[in-house]
Amino acid sequence: MSIQRVTSKWAKTNALLKLEEMKEYIPETQHYSREALFVMLEHYQMIYVKPNNGTYGKGVIRVEKLPPPETGYKYQLNTTVRSFSNFDQLFWSLKRHTVKKRYIVQRGIHLLKHQERRFDIRVMVQKNLSHNWEVTGIIGRLSHPAKIVTNYHSGGTPMSFEKLMSTHLNDSEQQQYRERLNTLGLTIVRTLQQTYPRIKEIGIDIAIDTDFHPWILEVNTCPDPFIFRKLADKKIFRRIYRYAVGYGRYRRKSTRKK
Repeated sequence: MSIQRVTSKWAKTNALLKLEEMKEYIPETQHYSREALFVMLEHYQMIYVKPNNGTYGKGVIRVEKLPPPETGYKYQLNTTVRSFSNFDQLFWSLKRHTVKKRYIVQRGIHLLKHQERRFDIRVMVQKNLSHNWEVTGIIGRLSHPAKIVTNYHSGGTPMSFEKLMSTHLNDSEQQQYRERLNTLGLTIVRTLQQTYPRIKEIGIDIAIDTDFHPWILEVNTCPDPFIFRKLADKKIFRRIYRYAVGYGRYRRKSTRKK
């Protein structure tokens, strides 16, 4: 049986929202439109505009309404920052980037920082060799200093959860938070499986805000396992890869007798 892949961020968000307890972990998300952009900027002051179907953080735009006493708006795409005196100017500039694809608007989360750089957390959940769901890896992703996304392919730095959280939580608190992420990861995959029964693996991008509340930024049904090679504990990647071979994502390497 083939591995099911789901590319639509909108579809995955709505699948998760079928479980009431998921609502507190999912930032408000709307289809991109002029009205949604305006209303969400008024409400949250900072939002993200994302391609509905996209990977590696490509095309993600951070949009802000400037706080008083400043006036106006700005957005950042890759390393380019543009400022505007009014909403109309902002909207028409964004239209050049959003006209060819479907986009969503998502509430912005102010992430925890490590050495003045934002980071989020990737939680890997897989079907193990007994066909049960298992959290197989947790890794942090530290953003490039000049960029708004944390993805490795966009210049982010994979780093251990412990190192990133060391300035925020003590060892005991880190362990408790890991357990919280494990529980959340399993709840997410079991909820998603109700709509997409043939998924075998997910990578969950989780933002941690300054109150230590976890937010589900995205669920990837074709996650990159190779960032886990960056961890000092090599057993984590070996287990992830072994499970991926088990459910058919990769072929088992054949060995020849000499």
